[in-house]
Amino acid sequence: MSDAEPAAAGGLIQQRPFVLLWLSRIAATIGYQMMGLLIGWKIYEITGSAFDLGLVGLILFIPAVVLTLLIGHAADRYDRRMIVRLAQSVYALAATLVTAAIYLEAVSRELLFFAVFMIGCARAFELPTGHALVPATVPTRLMSRAVAAWSSANQVATISGPALGGMIYAVQPLAVSAICVVAFVTSVTLVSLIRIGTNVVANREPPTFTSVLAGFHYIRRRKRLLGVITLDLFVVLLGGATALLPIFAKDILDAGPVGLGLLRSAPAVGALVTAIVLSHFPVERHIGRKMFAVVAIYGIATIVFGLSTWLPLSLVALFFLGASDAVSVVIRFTLVQIETPDDMRGRVSAINYLFVGSSNTLGEFESGTVAAWLGAVPSVLIGGFGSLVVAATWMGLFPDLRKIDRFEPADKKE
Repeated sequence: MSDAEPAAAGGLIQQRPFVLLWLSRIAATIGYQMMGLLIGWKIYEITGSAFDLGLVGLILFIPAVVLTLLIGHAADRYDRRMIVRLAQSVYALAATLVTAAIYLEAVSRELLFFAVFMIGCARAFELPTGHALVPATVPTRLMSRAVAAWSSANQVATISGPALGGMIYAVQPLAVSAICVVAFVTSVTLVSLIRIGTNVVANREPPTFTSVLAGFHYIRRRKRLLGVITLDLFVVLLGGATALLPIFAKDILDAGPVGLGLLRSAPAVGALVTAIVLSHFPVERHIGRKMFAVVAIYGIATIVFGLSTWLPLSLVALFFLGASDAVSVVIRFTLVQIETPDDMRGRVSAINYLFVGSSNTLGEFESGTVAAWLGAVPSVLIGGFGSLVVAATWMGLFPDLRKIDRFEPADKKE
């Protein structure tokens, strides 16, 4: 490590707005992950249906599709902190609804689906807007470090949320949803403390059909960015094994809610370890080749998980699944933030979320649907082999993708 790197890391810690945003992301993601575990277990407990587990993913996906254009333009016209606060407040309302239902013993499939819809609408606004807000909280020289730290925040919360939620659920389910309410309120409070001045340009153009679609046009004109986003879209779409974790925990691995928490945390452990490594040894050369290598690892790890009937092996497979996905996340996020001007960053981030972030939830619906037809294990195996096929296909469709060497702004290369 060079002498400049410790200074950069220290400089990042000194950026109070970023630290507050980072802590807010941890609190919100812990609450989101705990709610995901609670709702997934409750739905499978009530219905015993793999298809219903897949429906959770579809319900989360629909708001992202319907609201994408609105989200992106709103993030470029209004205070992004306000949008994030409102979205996290909706998280808190949904958690309060579930808490009240559990307390009154009035939990139903329909109520849980409604809570998921509320969370999906809020998440569709919160994630891309939060991503677009990151560059306003750090100097450009610290951007790559901020990307790794932002990814680490997500992974820390994704590890601790399900693991903690699974253990608490085994003792008292009501406590899980109550803690989620506290986590979401905390995240709202932290965002409210951020002071960076307005992030909206005073002479922003009025909303028109052309300006709303600008994010699509921007990505379409940059073939490397288009290739990276669509590659991850289809790989994640086929690899939605996490939707089926309640089935594996209960019926295949006989691990119960505690085991479910461990299974949900394992990919995040792999991603966190990778994010820490990347913060010290960032991906700087041969980016294209490394990206395709980690996609292959993702597919193989999915296949191993699908075939495993032993909890430790399943955890190891999910660890490598999360580790490989983390490299893709860092590459994609860094490219998007570096290549996009601030006045379009909200729209581009919204498109990126639609293509990649929401593909996780649509992938969960696909996995649940296939599992309802063929079984959980065949569904996961199809996703793993499909990921390998997509990677090979994209190497042919986007030959320039293999040739990406360094992170550089678009105006230097295109």
